[in-house]
Amino acid sequence: MIPVDSPPSTWSGRDDGSGPEHLRWHSAMSLERDTTPGGTALVGFCSDEGVRRNRGRPGAAEGPEALRAALGSMALAGPLRVFDAGDVRVADSDMEGGQRRLGLAVARLLDAGHLVTVLGGGHEVAYGSYLGIAGSSALASGARLGVLNLDAHFDLRSDPLPSSGTPFRQMAAHEAERGRTLNYAVLGIAQPSNTGALFATAGELGCRYLMDDDCTRTAAEEFVVDFLDSADVVHLSIDLDVLPAAVAPGVSAPAAYGVELAVIQHVCDIVARSGKLALLEVAELNPRLDIDNRTARTAARLIHRVVTRAAG
Repeated sequence: MIPVDSPPSTWSGRDDGSGPEHLRWHSAMSLERDTTPGGTALVGFCSDEGVRRNRGRPGAAEGPEALRAALGSMALAGPLRVFDAGDVRVADSDMEGGQRRLGLAVARLLDAGHLVTVLGGGHEVAYGSYLGIAGSSALASGARLGVLNLDAHFDLRSDPLPSSGTPFRQMAAHEAERGRTLNYAVLGIAQPSNTGALFATAGELGCRYLMDDDCTRTAAEEFVVDFLDSADVVHLSIDLDVLPAAVAPGVSAPAAYGVELAVIQHVCDIVARSGKLALLEVAELNPRLDIDNRTARTAARLIHRVVTRAAG
């Protein structure tokens, strides 16, 4: 039993026929739990609470629904084993409870042998996802965890009340309690969006980062390959505000500069093909602020890219 708050809704999309040559995400999607290892499992995290606490613009709780809608009609080049486990919903401002429930769902899906894809939700989703991978059998067996965040922000705030700005600091604290150091890397950091205190915290925690100004295809590839060498199991977090505002306007904090979509896609390809990816999450889609579903479509393309390449 996967501990979700609401079951998955029926998927829909364009339908050109029933043959394999017409396969799309909505026709490949199963709403029944897949118990055979090797498939992809989706779970939504419907939460605005972390963004609200971080004084951002609400609407991310509607992200999972918009991502499913954008994925539904995407064409598949071949068969895909994928099922939707439903949604964890944050209600009554109980973000922490929602993160714990998400962690339980993620751990069970990982231990069943699935690639887990979490549809956010504000970036507080990252800590809930992390609780799942931290509680998985892979880490219990001694695998080295690596967390790669594609983001304009470190999200290492030390605020007393956790929010969408604190998840990776919380991860570091959780790892420290267990005698480990968080292996955390961020690609796309925007200097004007991070204070000196946050850069200092990143240094204290041993965080590796690549500035948005420096994110050429070659530099990004070198950065990610080096990171992958340090990990056995990878948690890939994509905060959509890493992309230029023209590409991803539907986020709480649109980028003034951002990293080119082609570079982000290349990074996703490298991680997906590494054989080390255990968990993918997409955060900060705010459909209320989107333009012509531009951000949702871009995010769906990245999910499509990662899942299909990881599946081989």
